[in-house]
Amino acid sequence: MDTRSYVRQPGARPPGSRWRRVGTRPLAARAAWSWPRRAAALLVGLGALVGLLLGTAVPASAHAALIRTDPADGSVVKTAPQRVVLTYSEGVLLSDDSLRVLDPHGTDVAVGTPGHAQGKDSGATSTVALKPGLGDGTYTVAWRAISQDSHPVAGAFTFSIGAPSRTDVDLSGVAARGGGAAGTLYGVGRYVAYAGFALLVGASVFLSVCWPRGALLRPLQRIAATGWVAMAASTIALLLLRGPYVNGKGLGQALDLGVMRDQLQTRPGAALLSRLLLLAAAAVFLAVLFGSYARREDPEERADLAWGLGIGGTVIGVGIAATWAMAEHASVGIQHQVAMPVDVVHLLSMAVWLGGLTTLLTALWAPSVASRPIEAYAVRRFSLVGLTAITLLVGTGVYQAWRQMGSWRAFTDTSYGRTLLIKIGLVCALVAIAWFSRRWTARLGQAPATASASASGSASASASTTASASAAATASAGTVVAQGVREPVAAATDRTDGTAATADAKAGAASGSGGAGGADNARAAQLRRQQAARSAARARKVLDADPFRGALRRSVLAEAAVAVVLLGVTTILSGSQPGRAAEEQKALAPAPSASSGTGTAPSGQGRIAVTVPYDTGGPKGKGTAEVTVTPGQAATPNQVQLVINGAAGTPVDVPEVRLAFTLPAQNLGPIPITLTHVGTGKWTASAAQLPLPGTWQMSVTVRTSDIDEVTETKNVKVTS
Repeated sequence: MDTRSYVRQPGARPPGSRWRRVGTRPLAARAAWSWPRRAAALLVGLGALVGLLLGTAVPASAHAALIRTDPADGSVVKTAPQRVVLTYSEGVLLSDDSLRVLDPHGTDVAVGTPGHAQGKDSGATSTVALKPGLGDGTYTVAWRAISQDSHPVAGAFTFSIGAPSRTDVDLSGVAARGGGAAGTLYGVGRYVAYAGFALLVGASVFLSVCWPRGALLRPLQRIAATGWVAMAASTIALLLLRGPYVNGKGLGQALDLGVMRDQLQTRPGAALLSRLLLLAAAAVFLAVLFGSYARREDPEERADLAWGLGIGGTVIGVGIAATWAMAEHASVGIQHQVAMPVDVVHLLSMAVWLGGLTTLLTALWAPSVASRPIEAYAVRRFSLVGLTAITLLVGTGVYQAWRQMGSWRAFTDTSYGRTLLIKIGLVCALVAIAWFSRRWTARLGQAPATASASASGSASASASTTASASAAATASAGTVVAQGVREPVAAATDRTDGTAATADAKAGAASGSGGAGGADNARAAQLRRQQAARSAARARKVLDADPFRGALRRSVLAEAAVAVVLLGVTTILSGSQPGRAAEEQKALAPAPSASSGTGTAPSGQGRIAVTVPYDTGGPKGKGTAEVTVTPGQAATPNQVQLVINGAAGTPVDVPEVRLAFTLPAQNLGPIPITLTHVGTGKWTASAAQLPLPGTWQMSVTVRTSDIDEVTETKNVKVTS
C-alpha cells in the first residue's frame, strides 16, 4: 500500500481526485480518538434508552387521589342533589372545567364555576352547584384537578336519580392523567432539565473549586454551557407544554397566551418562571468564571473574586434547586417545612457529583485536553468533594424514602416503591464504582518513574529528530514545487515539531515561485494539523504510562454511564404517586353519601364472564381469576363476582386482588371496583357502574406474596 505524501502541483491533478494524497491519518491520532468516541457512543446509547423508557412508560398516578364523593359513586338517590362534592387526599388546584355533571343526554347541568367546599380541609375538595328540578336517570360526573405537587389527575363516576337509565354521554374530552403526546414530551423535558442542572452545577463546582486552571479549556467550558442551554431550553418547553399537559386538550394549547397566563399564576408555573430568571443570573456567573476569574493572575484579586463567585454561585444553585422543591413532592405531605430544604440539598448533592463526574471524564478522555492534563491534586480534591456529596445524597435520600414510603410494605406493594428500589440499587452501584475510583485517585502518579521518563524521553528524542528531518524535507519540497516537478515527500508523515522550519522553507519556496504560494499555504495548514495530532498523541502516550490514570478513566466512565440511567429513574419517580399516598388511598374506603340510597341491580339477559390466567412468578403464583359481571350493561348497577383459583383449580385466598376498568377509546379510567372478601378465594362488588358502552379493558391485579404481583388485562364488551 502506497503511504507516501504528495504536494499539489499547479495545473495538474491525479486522475479522479481533486487533491494529491496527503498520507494516511497517523495511527496514534486515530487511537487518541477511539476511546472518546466509544465513551460518547455509550452515553448517547444510554440516553436513548432512558428516552425510550420515558416515552413508553405508562402515565404515572399523581399524588392527589379521589377518596370520597357526594353523591357516592354508583349510588341511586331519591331526590336530586343541590350540588356535587368531591374530596381528595390532598389539596388541589381547580379550573373552570374541573367539574362537569352530564345528564343522560350529555348536557352539562352544572351551574357556576367549580370551587372548594367550605369547612375543614376545604382546599382538598371541589364542588359545583346543579340546576334545580333535575329529572330521573343516570348522571355522569367528569372531574379534573391539579395536585399540589403539580401533577394532573382526572376521572369520572356516575350516580342516578330515582332509577338508573341509559346514557349517551361522550367523555372524549376527559384526558388521561398526564398522558398523550404532551405528557411524553413533558417527561422528556423534565429529564433534560435535571441533566442540564447536573452539568451546570457540577462543572461550575469542579472548575472553580477542584481545578481552576481547567476553566481556560474549551471542552470543559462547553460542559457548563451545555448544561445552561439544556436548562433554558427545557424550562421554556415546560412552560409551553404546561397547559396541554394539565388540561389534556392537545398540543395546540402550547402557544395559547391565555392558557400560558393561567399557568403562570399557579405555583408550578411561577417556579418555572423563577428558574428562567435565575438562569439569566447563571449566565453572568459563567461569563465571570470563564473570563476574568480564569485569566486573573494576581492571587489576592483572584481570591476576592473567588469569594464573590462562591457566594453568588451558591445563591443561584440553591435558588434553581428550590424551583423543584417548592412545586413537587417535597412541598406536600408530612413535614414539608423540613422536606423542602432537604430536597434542595439532595438535588445539589446529585448535581455536584454527577456533573463533576462528567467534567472529570472529559478532562481525562478528551484529546484536546491531553496536552494540558489534569493534575493529580485536582482529581484528589474532587474525590473529597464527591465523597461529601455522596454522603449528603445518601442521608437526604434516606429521609425522603421514609417520608414518601411510610412503611416497609410500600416498597413492594406500590409502583413508587419498586421504582425506588431500582434507584437505590443504582446508587449502590455508583457508590461501589466510586470506591474503586478513590483507590485509583489515591495511587495517581505512583506509576514507575522509569516508564514515564522513558516514554517522555523517547517522545522528546523522536520530536527533535523528526523536526530536523521535516525541516530538510520541507525545504526540498519547496524546491520541487518551484520546478513544477511531481516528487514524493516521504518525510512529511513523520513531521512533528518542525512548524517554524516548515514555514521558513515554504516562505523561501514561495519567493522563488509565486504560483506555488497557494499550495504552500495549504500544505502548511496540513502540516500544522498533523503536528497537533502528533502532539496530542505524544501527550496521551505519556499519560498512559501511568496505569492508575487509565484505570481511573475507565471507572469514571462507568460511573457516568450508571448516572445517565439514574437520572431517568429519578425523573420517573418525581412524576409518580408516593408510596405513602398510595397506601393511604387504599386504607380510605369511600364513605357513603348522606343522601344516597341503595340501588337494586335490574335483571338482564346479558352477562360478562371472563377467565384470566395469571402467574406472579413466585411460589404458588399460578392460577386463574374468574370474573363475572351481571348484567354487563353500561349506566346500570352491575353485580361483580371474582373467584381466584389456584393451580389445582380450587378457590384460594391471596393477600390482595384488585379490579379496574378502562375505556381507551374515550380516555376514561381506570375506574377501580371496590371488592369485598366474602369467602375463600371469592370477592364481590355490588352496584358497580360503567358509564359508557364499548370495549373496556379489564385489569386484574393479583398479589400472592410481599414481592410477587402481576396485572393481567382482558378486553370485554359492555352493552348499552
